[in-house]
Amino acid sequence: MATSGPIRVVVAKPGLDGHDRGAKVVARALRDAGIEVIYTGLHQTPEQIVETAIQEDADAVGLSVLSGAHMTLFARVVALLRERDAADITVFGGGIIPEADMPELEKLGVAKVFTPGATTGEIVTWVREHAGTTV
Repeated sequence: MATSGPIRVVVAKPGLDGHDRGAKVVARALRDAGIEVIYTGLHQTPEQIVETAIQEDADAVGLSVLSGAHMTLFARVVALLRERDAADITVFGGGIIPEADMPELEKLGVAKVFTPGATTGEIVTWVREHAGTTV
């Protein structure tokens, strides 16, 4: 899907994880690069995240998960987007995610996972190239 106008990204912290520094750094980097960012704040349910993405006409959803619940939370967001006919919203994420889980996340429909050490420049470039495309 070609995006007209600025790219719109929902950055979300699903689940009970209360560590949001990384999500805020990414949100600010995207914003500073001219991307419209909607930051949902802490403790969002997958349902709240998907509702926000649809209401905000987002091109992508970026999930930050440090709690270890990434398999469940990412899968639920992707499934809900499909159920709501919004599978064109690209899902990407970051956090403490084991390398062994990445192929399964990709199979579930997560377009990209950034691990610690990824630069904000890498993330901005990837979002510009992939927002609004499906896996």
